[in-house]
Amino acid sequence: MDRLDAMSVLLAAADAGSLSKAGRALGLPLATVSRKVAELEAHLKASLLIRSAKGLELTPAGRSYVAAARVILEQVAEAERAASGEYSEPKGDLVVTAPIMFGRLHALPVVTRFLAAYPDVAVDLVMTDRVAHFLDDQVDVALRIGQLPDSSLIATRLGSVRHVICASPDYLAANGRPVRPDDLARHSVISFQSVSVPGTWRFEVDGAEIAAGFRARLGVNTIDAAIEAGLSGAGLVRALSYQVVDHVRSGRLQLVLDAFEPAPRPVHLVYDGQTRLPLKLRAFVDFVVPLLRQRLVEAAI
Repeated sequence: MDRLDAMSVLLAAADAGSLSKAGRALGLPLATVSRKVAELEAHLKASLLIRSAKGLELTPAGRSYVAAARVILEQVAEAERAASGEYSEPKGDLVVTAPIMFGRLHALPVVTRFLAAYPDVAVDLVMTDRVAHFLDDQVDVALRIGQLPDSSLIATRLGSVRHVICASPDYLAANGRPVRPDDLARHSVISFQSVSVPGTWRFEVDGAEIAAGFRARLGVNTIDAAIEAGLSGAGLVRALSYQVVDHVRSGRLQLVLDAFEPAPRPVHLVYDGQTRLPLKLRAFVDFVVPLLRQRLVEAAI
């Protein structure tokens, strides 16, 4: 039995919650996945996985073994990176995550410039509004918007973005401008919640945070759709400043209630600095940080 291979299969099954999903992810038949897990359990003389109504779950022994196996496989990968020369010159693969719209507007142009400068490095740019986990999702670098929890990760601040409310000039001409947060109750609001659920937006008034309630006239599930609806005159939309800067500068959207905005949200580049950085990661950080800082300055409103 190849123990490292069996560890990899077990981790895939634990992460996917299903042997069949793990097989698809690894490109292996279900029978092969089942056999490798069974061989590992027989070798350890312990049950690692149990089937439940929710799918596969780890036994207490399985949880301990999976945690240790992750560390072992990362150490093996680290040794392979060193042997392949990733610490002598920038080369290899990087996985970078970013929020969807920030990734499209800012991360992607910078990443393509990085690739042109470093032809031996390849980048997987994963654009998602879900917070990706470094270990579970095998992420090397993440772009994060908002306050960061305490962790062992290294965070380099790139700048900040505002949380703004805006509407089209036509909408404001027909409905008037909200003057205070409690004016939301009489306006059409575009929300990311169902229209049947009362919503709230948070503001700062006289140094204190308050919540202003509203019932949305339109609910959508993407910021692009919300902005398009705002441009069409459907109501007030809340967005991050970089998402609407071009429309605000062109006059197609106008800011309202900006005197009550909450504090700007920080933008960070985050990576794991607990181990020696491969040159590909150091090169990426050094290359993209000044470019992203400049783009955030230029996107300010």
